[in-house]
Amino acid sequence: MTNDPLRLAVDIGGTFTDLVLHENDRLVATAKTLTTYPDPSDGVANVVREMLLTWPRAAVAEVVHGTTLVSNALIERRGSSIALLTTKGFRDVLTSGKEQRYDMYDLFIQMPEPLVPRRLRYGIDERVLADGTVDHPIRTDEIAALVPTLRESGVEAVAVSFLHSYRHPEHERAAAEVLRRELPDVPVTLSSEVSPEVGEYHRTSTTVANAYVLPIFNRYLEQLEKNLKEDGIDAPLHIMLSTGGLATTDTARRFPIRLLESGPAAGVLAAAFFGSKDGTEDVLAFDMGGTTAKAGLVEDGVPLIAREHEAARVYRFTKGSGMPIRVPVVDLLEIGAGGGSIARIGTFGLPKVGPDSAASDPGPVCYGLGGDQPTVTDADLVLGYLNPSFFLGGQMTLDLDAAEQAVSRLGTGLDLSTIEAAAAIHRVVNENMANAARMHAIERGKDLRPFTLVATGGAGPVHAWGVARALGIKHIVFPPHAGVGSAFGMLTAPPSFEFARSLPSKLSQVDWGLLRGAVDEMISAGRGELVATDADLAKMSVLIAADIRYEGQGDSITVELANESGDLDEPMINERFLAEYLRLFGSRPPDVEAEVLTWRVRVSGQSPRPEVTTLHTPSDTALKGTRKMWFAEAKGLVTGDVYDRYSLVPGEIFKGPCVVEERESTVVVGPGGTITVGGMGNLEVEVDG
Repeated sequence: MTNDPLRLAVDIGGTFTDLVLHENDRLVATAKTLTTYPDPSDGVANVVREMLLTWPRAAVAEVVHGTTLVSNALIERRGSSIALLTTKGFRDVLTSGKEQRYDMYDLFIQMPEPLVPRRLRYGIDERVLADGTVDHPIRTDEIAALVPTLRESGVEAVAVSFLHSYRHPEHERAAAEVLRRELPDVPVTLSSEVSPEVGEYHRTSTTVANAYVLPIFNRYLEQLEKNLKEDGIDAPLHIMLSTGGLATTDTARRFPIRLLESGPAAGVLAAAFFGSKDGTEDVLAFDMGGTTAKAGLVEDGVPLIAREHEAARVYRFTKGSGMPIRVPVVDLLEIGAGGGSIARIGTFGLPKVGPDSAASDPGPVCYGLGGDQPTVTDADLVLGYLNPSFFLGGQMTLDLDAAEQAVSRLGTGLDLSTIEAAAAIHRVVNENMANAARMHAIERGKDLRPFTLVATGGAGPVHAWGVARALGIKHIVFPPHAGVGSAFGMLTAPPSFEFARSLPSKLSQVDWGLLRGAVDEMISAGRGELVATDADLAKMSVLIAADIRYEGQGDSITVELANESGDLDEPMINERFLAEYLRLFGSRPPDVEAEVLTWRVRVSGQSPRPEVTTLHTPSDTALKGTRKMWFAEAKGLVTGDVYDRYSLVPGEIFKGPCVVEERESTVVVGPGGTITVGGMGNLEVEVDG
């Protein structure tokens, strides 16, 4: 027990909810429990109560939280009934989209269904031109006349996205003033606040998505705060954003769409943290949980950031089949299945895994909770990687016989033995993930072979060996307590927020006074966000960037520029843009001028640097025994050692084939792997061959 301040991190995934409790300089407790449906906050309350039986609630000084609630609400279409107000003549922008087909040869192509039905989209008689000139002023009486219709329709939120509002937001603000006065219980989302960027379809899609999830997220957050207070925790609650930064609940309530990838982003932060502790700055973060697997690149210790994301794809791995969400996110790739992903016979009689998942309800067959279709976890159990008596540290006993029967039924259809069918499931998952990660890196001009793979998530350490071998990666890091890696990653996140504002212009014609005023305004807003999180402003950092392209090009690249608005000038920007353009593409178009579309500002506080080690249990030997396990390089089953991670000591070296068991996950290392126990509990693996 302690009287020192504690930090509690909570990560809600599709299958498991993870918690980490951290003291000033050490990790003191972890927990992992099945996610509860329909209200995930119930599961959080249950496990928090259990964890804090031995820790004083009053000592909790901060709660950090990430969730997949926003992403799942979009995927499952269980958000709120909303209306859209847009410029007259543009009510169908969500349907017309980019007027592009993501598969030009598919005659029956499906596009994502708009979140707002056409009957709830209203054209307003107002117009702003691209240069910011008001062509047709807004009439507030028109908005007021629409209120009874909105009230009768029973909408729970309203999205407002007028043409070119990033240059002239006053029309949206005037509409919002009327709506908030006449419909005080209906939240209003403005595109000029959520995504003030050029690109009508993307801006409207982002605004609508924010309005769609806002009521359900606010109800969830209210219940979570209530549960924490009832449990005696009266600490500030900070929310993990998709950029890897922390924000207040007030910010999260206004912009829940910025939480779209909050949990997975934390996994990349954890990988960056543990990679740097291992002396590695270039990392492939591999986070595999119960429902999905994600990958992200870390260069020079910093996760790559993308300025846009795609949600709720019609076809899970097909780019262009989802809704574009223009908010900054850690550059993540969904690269495959999770432990609960279901295996079946696919096209041409070959094994297929996912994309559907058994999740936590009913779960894999081996959970004994009603699942009857073989999953990745069932296959891993059959292959000898998992200990049926030590899953979640013995909290849950896995049913090996039931898993074998389920996998055997699949094997019969494939004309394979039970062990061959399990191996096929495992290898299909690994190869799919490796192929996706390879293409993701190639698109960014990266060769993954010199990178270090850092594995987190409950299933990540089980599959990292196979994925690394498929990618030609020779160095793998398995952090301690990797199964709750995303929750721990939240404890390394700084308070941070990103802003954007489109001011399209040729670089030679930038209005520097207007620009510096806009940048300083964003910096000031960021400073306000940091103050709300009690961050130390003396340690505040600012990064200014811009989206730049050559005239006539359809897309731009984001270039990091300066730390103060006064440092911005044409020669410096042109030089940095040219250098980044040549790095990416090798040559530049001749006699074409650069133009800037959007200016970006990231304001951050200091990043915490928590210490973490394995919760060590003294023992004469870490070797628990042996068991049969399957490896592709051995072409079958071999006898491998089984180690207790809590009994390993820094400096210890041993070889595969083996598994290393801990409560939240299991590390799998095949023949040819050499494992060294690092000073903070990392397992550092060198892959031979």
